[in-house]
Amino acid sequence: MQINQSLKRKILKQVGINIQLYRRKANISQEALAHDVGVDRTYISALEQGIKSPSLYCLYKIAEKLRIQTKELLDINL
Repeated sequence: MQINQSLKRKILKQVGINIQLYRRKANISQEALAHDVGVDRTYISALEQGIKSPSLYCLYKIAEKLRIQTKELLDINL
């Protein structure tokens, strides 16, 4: 399967924007979210920048800690 890198970057960037938006709404720092999810703060930062691609489990844990549904993080409008 051919991966459209431009599309992949856009998707990751939008997911990152969503994580940051809901994290800020919940008034939670990257460090606190990372601790609760069991990852490093730099990983949360990379997700929010669209650099890293999160696993489904990680997205679930982030949504759980932010008290939202996982689908909120996957709301992508390209």
